[in-house]
Amino acid sequence: MGAHEEYGVARQRFDVADAAPLLLDPQGVVTGWTGEARRLLAYPAAEAVGRKLADLLTAEDAQRVPDLVERCRRDGGWTGLLTARRRDGQPVRVAARVTSAEEAHGGERWLVLLSELADAPGWDMSRTVLERMVADSPVGIAIVDTDLRFVWSNAALAQFGGGPPRRRLGLRFADVQPGLDAQAVEAQMRYVLETGEAVVGYEHVGHVLSAPLRETAHMLSFTRLDDDQGRPMGVYYTVVDMTERHRARQRLALLDRANQNIGRSLDLTRTAQELADVAVPGLADLVTVDLLETVLRGAELTPGPLADTDPVALRRAGHRSTQEGVPEAVVGVGEVATYPAGSPPIRCLTTGRPWHAERLDPLARVWVTDDPGGRRSTFSELGLHSVMIVPVRARGTTLGITTFFRRQGREPFDEEDLRLAEDLVSRAAVCVDNARRYTRERDAALVLQRSLLPHRLPEQDAVEVAACYRPADELTGLGGDWYDLIPLSGARVALVVGEVPGHGIDAAAAMGQLRTAVRTLAAQDLPPEEVLAHLDDLVAQSAREEGAEPGTAGSAGTQCVGSGCVYVVYDPVDGGCAMAAAGHPAPAVVLPDGSVTFVDLPQGPPLGVGGPPFEAVELSLVEGSTLALHTDGLLARGETWAVDTGRERLRRALKGAGPLEAHCRAVVDALVPARPYDDVALLMARTKRLGTEQVAAWDLEPDPALVADARRTATRQLAHWGLDELAFTTELVVSELVTNAIRHATGPIRLRLIRERALVCEVFDSGATAPHLRHPRTTDEGGRGLLLVSQLTQRWGTRFVPDGKVIWAEQSLTELAELPVAALLE
Repeated sequence: MGAHEEYGVARQRFDVADAAPLLLDPQGVVTGWTGEARRLLAYPAAEAVGRKLADLLTAEDAQRVPDLVERCRRDGGWTGLLTARRRDGQPVRVAARVTSAEEAHGGERWLVLLSELADAPGWDMSRTVLERMVADSPVGIAIVDTDLRFVWSNAALAQFGGGPPRRRLGLRFADVQPGLDAQAVEAQMRYVLETGEAVVGYEHVGHVLSAPLRETAHMLSFTRLDDDQGRPMGVYYTVVDMTERHRARQRLALLDRANQNIGRSLDLTRTAQELADVAVPGLADLVTVDLLETVLRGAELTPGPLADTDPVALRRAGHRSTQEGVPEAVVGVGEVATYPAGSPPIRCLTTGRPWHAERLDPLARVWVTDDPGGRRSTFSELGLHSVMIVPVRARGTTLGITTFFRRQGREPFDEEDLRLAEDLVSRAAVCVDNARRYTRERDAALVLQRSLLPHRLPEQDAVEVAACYRPADELTGLGGDWYDLIPLSGARVALVVGEVPGHGIDAAAAMGQLRTAVRTLAAQDLPPEEVLAHLDDLVAQSAREEGAEPGTAGSAGTQCVGSGCVYVVYDPVDGGCAMAAAGHPAPAVVLPDGSVTFVDLPQGPPLGVGGPPFEAVELSLVEGSTLALHTDGLLARGETWAVDTGRERLRRALKGAGPLEAHCRAVVDALVPARPYDDVALLMARTKRLGTEQVAAWDLEPDPALVADARRTATRQLAHWGLDELAFTTELVVSELVTNAIRHATGPIRLRLIRERALVCEVFDSGATAPHLRHPRTTDEGGRGLLLVSQLTQRWGTRFVPDGKVIWAEQSLTELAELPVAALLE
């Protein structure tokens, strides 16, 4: 076959009459050049033959040649678009087809057919071709003139309403689509006519005549049509139905609002109301949420659906309507909702399955039987025509029901709406169940904590005291803040405020354990720093025995790790005050003149975590000074708090005056919201001083002969105080304690009597050993002294001071001893 015959076959297959053929060898070098190729690219044959095809293309397409050659060898040819370069350097876009042209002797060549795209058929299509293309398009297409009247439309536009194309001719958009916002659509057309700028992707939502109750959404695009002189002839626009996409977007937006707005608190009724608020008006016109009484109380429920025979008590927890005041709701929030047996709400409640009716019987009466007027309205009277009922179920338990209504004039609920309602309710159900469980745990923790906190602070004469405790809000849960006042020997008192990390029942239990430990250690009359040191050892040892890491959840012992505590001892005899802190804010001191200072108290490490030893601070307080011990929640605002800012706020609040109890509550009210982020405990103690008429002291020489003088001195003091009834017992106590001091210690001895709510007898000596109570046999000649003291007094003990020890004994002044002393002496 000759070259011209090959060209003819190729041209016939390529089906382009004016294609420019040329031949290439296997390396892509031009070996044959034709007149058509010269007319297309302007190269004479002498310049073209021998050049590579890549030299005839633009740089970008020249890089593609090796890949194209490989594809031709693999596939036997290639068809596509290339950009060639004319002899004068100008680019020309061509359609190219490469086919194999084998020689008779077996040599391989490639035939390339090039056709300039500007002259290709189809770029100058006739009106008939164009009309056929747009008339058969599934997209709605129309053309309006400069008066915005239809001059042409395709058949697909009829699916959006307005009738077939012939009926539209000469009419305006408002004439064929009265249900849509024609003014907004025509405003877009006028904008395009005036500016010539196309409007693409304009979304329009409304109701069409073919579906008056169904909201539809369309996407319209507008383009101006100009004549040959550039004058506007009209507007060409397209319409695409995007109702399903619009509804899907609405559903996603509704679910997103549900995620953001439902469950923002752990309050049951608030969560139920949030569900109703989210669903109206996006999904329904009226939503009611009814929960079981047991759910609202936070009680435990039986898993699974309820039995038909079970008594059902529902209470309205939330509702919302598109009408102001929810007039169609027969039952108000907080009231009991009673449904008759067999009604759809009861069936959904007992079966745990949803139910919906696209069309309610307009003459049927509402299911709730609690109409205060005595007459149950019909659904038609309330304007309701479609309903869905979805059980509120979480973790296999039915908690209540949610009912969705739509009014007349809105499309009925369908299966998609029911699935959306189930999704909304299921999300809310988990939040409701969490709130129910939290309510139960918080109530239990509150009961436990209140049982562990002091119901009434002990009566004493050292300080006037007031306390205020405020639990945390529902978002963070109840904490482990606590306070206490512990009477000590010698008319002294210990003031304690502490805080256990964490929240809930574990924190409350740990608080009770820590408070008990503090009271036990306080009974040993140790200095504040030693009390905290022993407490630190107890917490650390308890955590080690439980085998848990500090700070992790576990039993009460582990929960105590990281606790804070401040321990203060006040002596009303001389106004001395000693205190130490373990990871806890220092107390504030309000002087009688109203000035407020904060004790410069070294901060020891929190309990159980280890660290440097605890340090105590001693100061003297004038009578009428007020100590304010508090937890860090009093200064906090949110999750973080600044010490300086919080202290300044506390300083201003403490400057107030008035009765201590009222002042204490006023400070908490001023600094803490009704539902604080963290627990708050405030203990305020106004100091008193025992008068000189209440304390008597004598220095004694360590001479056994002076014991009788000590007894007589004590007896005279009791007579002066009018306490002759205690003279005999006091003589025995003084005699025993002074004798022991003389016998077992060296150095000076001091006897002191204190009269307040009890008569306190104290004997100081420089010895470092504490006496022990013995139980002598009948044949023993001694060892009965301390036994007599323990039997004749209300309590007794030993406390160590820097230069010795004090042995003390107390006799109640409110309940004089009734023990038969003579019998004890026999």
